[in-house]
Amino acid sequence: MARYLGPREKIERRLGEKLALKGGRSHSQKSALVRRPYPPGVHGKTGNFGKVSEFGLQLRSKQKVRKTYRLMEKQFKSLIQRALTEKKIDPYDAMIAALETRLDNSVFRMGLGQSRDQARQLVSHGHITVNGRKVTIPSFRVSQGDVLGIREGSKKNVFMGTLMPQWLANYEAPAWMVLDKQTQTATITTIPKMDASGLKVDDLQAIIEYYSR
Repeated sequence: MARYLGPREKIERRLGEKLALKGGRSHSQKSALVRRPYPPGVHGKTGNFGKVSEFGLQLRSKQKVRKTYRLMEKQFKSLIQRALTEKKIDPYDAMIAALETRLDNSVFRMGLGQSRDQARQLVSHGHITVNGRKVTIPSFRVSQGDVLGIREGSKKNVFMGTLMPQWLANYEAPAWMVLDKQTQTATITTIPKMDASGLKVDDLQAIIEYYSR
């Protein structure tokens, strides 16, 4: 699966919002958006970009959410379109559930990775288990009742054994999972909804309109 390998902080500067793409650095004074609070490029400081069209606003919302969850365009479009075909659930909640229950995002939400890119790497390298079984597919969808943990053999490496516990000690998991910091496991107690994502209704509505053109 292809993935974006370019400068992540340039994305935040272009969108004008912090998306936690660099983990703790995104929320520090070292953030590029703090040091250079204007879009990248030769005209970034002037800000003379003219009036943004309705399509431009929709595109911006789509890019913001897509970049937040670290998905490529084809993958993101497919995920959103599948979510919108679900008839028994609110379209906003369906979109949130599809994005939040990805395994890489769930690992990020339980605090094992400081960014979604880092969490995805943990999954891809075989460090994460779901219900005791190793899963290496970042797009794997977790369900209510699933238990996420660390593969036994991975607990001995420097990252899992020394670095990760330093920030996990002060981390608060979202309400849709129960985190056990002693065993370093998380149980999915409910499917996440709109209020658990941190996303804005206006952005989700703009995404629906963008893909309905």
